[in-house]
Amino acid sequence: MRKLGLSLLVFLGVVACKTNPFTGQRTLNFYGNQQIFPMAFAQYDQFLSENNVITGTTEAQMITNVGQRIATAAERWLDANGFPGYLNDYKWEYNLVKDETVNAWCMPGGKIVFYTGILPICQGEAGIAVVMGHEVAHALADHGAQRMSAGTLQQIGAVAGNVAIQDPQKRNMFNQAYGIGSQLGIMLPFSRSHETEADKIGLQIMAIAGYNPDEAAELWKRMKANSGGQAPPEFMSTHPSNDTRINNLTAWAPEAKQEAAKFGVTSFK
Repeated sequence: MRKLGLSLLVFLGVVACKTNPFTGQRTLNFYGNQQIFPMAFAQYDQFLSENNVITGTTEAQMITNVGQRIATAAERWLDANGFPGYLNDYKWEYNLVKDETVNAWCMPGGKIVFYTGILPICQGEAGIAVVMGHEVAHALADHGAQRMSAGTLQQIGAVAGNVAIQDPQKRNMFNQAYGIGSQLGIMLPFSRSHETEADKIGLQIMAIAGYNPDEAAELWKRMKANSGGQAPPEFMSTHPSNDTRINNLTAWAPEAKQEAAKFGVTSFK
């Protein structure tokens, strides 16, 4: 067990191996682009082949146009802040899928899907930019790889506990406590921190792209109204509460405008 413990300590000591360019913080990420991007691209292509992708419409074109503007703004920010070439491995793609789910998502490497169900909440180009900025930010900050890394560590902790505990009854008690504790105490807060980080990064890059960051809080007010108060308590959710997001985005909007001004952007859509 001592050797196992030492091995785990060494492993844990080297996992935080990449710096988030937007925060300057070392991140929990031991999956490189060459490992995770091909898997993500393949899964994305499979998803598109199995779903109703909308092309040739005004809305589909708007999704692509907004995505391209946001990605260009991100590249401008990265180049200006000492990260040229950061996006070399990214293969941006933006697709609108017919589905009434109020959602959008991004896979590692820049593969983004908008569901038609979120478009009425967006209410136009600026609202789409809010959602797009958030999704692009997930890709920029390597949140997919970080979630995989955290899941791997969670599994290692479970295995170590089961190896160390010989008594079957105590092992069952450990597994129940570990499952609930690691989910509520580690994995869910980890996920919420990613959502908050993506909100802040997304707000800045949408502003640099020329979209009004004040629209972000307004979109989340509409999301709150659409939910009808059915959201779970924040501590049990993968996402911050609607009220938390509204308050954060309202507070961050002036800072996003200041960041955009550094790139000569002082008026917004």
